[in-house]
Amino acid sequence: MFTDEDQVSVNIQSSWRKSQQSSQESRGCQTRTIHSAESGVQTRSSVVGSTQTELQDHVTTQFLQDPDTVLHLPGLKEFLDQVEGQVIRELVKNSKSHAFDGFQVNWEEHNQMVFCLHQLQHPKALERGLHITSVSWSCTGAVIACAYGRLAEGDWSNDKSYICMWNIDHGGLNPKQADLIIDVPTAVTSLCCHPKHPALMAGGLYTGEVIVWDTSQSTDPVLVQTGMSADSHREPVCQVTWVPLRNKGEFGVLSACSGGRILLWTVNTEQGKCVLKSAFALVQQQIISSSSFKGQGTGTVGVTSLDLSPWDPDTFLVGSEGGLLLRCSLSSQTPAAVPSECFSVPLRTPTVFSFRPASGPVHSIHCSPFHRNLFLSAGTDGLAHLHSLLQTSPLRSLRVSDTYVFKVQWSPTRPLLFAAATGQGEVQIFDLSRRSLRPAATIESGGVGHAATCLAFNCQNPGLLAVGKTDGTVGVWKLSTDLTEQMPTENHLLEQIANQVAE
Repeated sequence: MFTDEDQVSVNIQSSWRKSQQSSQESRGCQTRTIHSAESGVQTRSSVVGSTQTELQDHVTTQFLQDPDTVLHLPGLKEFLDQVEGQVIRELVKNSKSHAFDGFQVNWEEHNQMVFCLHQLQHPKALERGLHITSVSWSCTGAVIACAYGRLAEGDWSNDKSYICMWNIDHGGLNPKQADLIIDVPTAVTSLCCHPKHPALMAGGLYTGEVIVWDTSQSTDPVLVQTGMSADSHREPVCQVTWVPLRNKGEFGVLSACSGGRILLWTVNTEQGKCVLKSAFALVQQQIISSSSFKGQGTGTVGVTSLDLSPWDPDTFLVGSEGGLLLRCSLSSQTPAAVPSECFSVPLRTPTVFSFRPASGPVHSIHCSPFHRNLFLSAGTDGLAHLHSLLQTSPLRSLRVSDTYVFKVQWSPTRPLLFAAATGQGEVQIFDLSRRSLRPAATIESGGVGHAATCLAFNCQNPGLLAVGKTDGTVGVWKLSTDLTEQMPTENHLLEQIANQVAE
């Protein structure tokens, strides 16, 4: 029998079980907190492509399945036997043909032959109406140096002038503000940058002085100069050029003037002056006569142009006011038939050969960098003459202009290409590999009366050509690859031209 105490105990246990059951049911319904997050997935782009094929004929299908069966096609073997001899003859003929020698496929789009990159000018020079008299690229090809003067009625005026320099590779180039301006007390008639040192350049002045500038010196760029001494020129200097001396790595300056004197200077930086090493005089009676010229009298021959051979540092060429074209030697020991005129060294005559004279002054001469015997000359007759050192008469003469030709120069990369600056303001570019005598390209800029007085190819960057004009501007022109890349047979064609016999 259950007592009251037992009944109470049963009720308490029953209540505890219900409580536990209720607690378990509550926990069973509760879940943990769910955390969520968003993320992106990056996939590669897809490309859809398709191809189109032609339906195969039954012969192609048969060949793909069994190539040997095609050889048994009716009439095929007979046809191949019939045409075999003719095909072989044509292949042999084509292998010996030269119809496509030098042909190069141009896979690029056709570009303009020439276009202007920069039009450089010095405002003060423009205000005074000064002309560009000479341009020269530094040996690095980065800097263009421009000389100013005035060319009027065939003579140089004695005015204050400038030398301006622009760095073409500089990103912030200002065509109206030169990177360096050198004030010069008189007109600069000739300018030539050093072939090895980018900071050095030599110049000739209207007064007859020769100066070497060092552009790395910020205060006074004049390195050495001849001054107005007994050894210096007495007439305007028409040309200056650097000459390699016997001491390896050293260069002298060769200068010429309209008075017929050609002087070789050494650069003495310790004394701060140019020292006269050799002096030459061109005397009419000592010039070796050709069939069309007979030297008479004892007068001197006025020099108008000069160029040093890149093949032989002892040989240089001279053009004169009277049209004479002479081959000369720096090692000549023949005394000149004129008084020494108080020079510190004896005067010698350099002439070793005389070519057929031109009809007027020879303004420019340039030796070929690709053939030791070829050179160009140009002047007042408006023609560009191609000469051989071994023949008296020109090999060819090309009509360049109806007026004067002031400058002519070979391309540094194309053996058969040269450019000529004319009095009409144009620059004509000729390619001797072409059958046509017309220019391969023409540079036209400026108005009437603005002659192109000078030009210079950039030897380090042959795609650049600088052109100076009488309007006081210098144009830097970009040449297309057609004018700069050498053709496979170009040297061979140049050799054929050199071996021609002049008429």
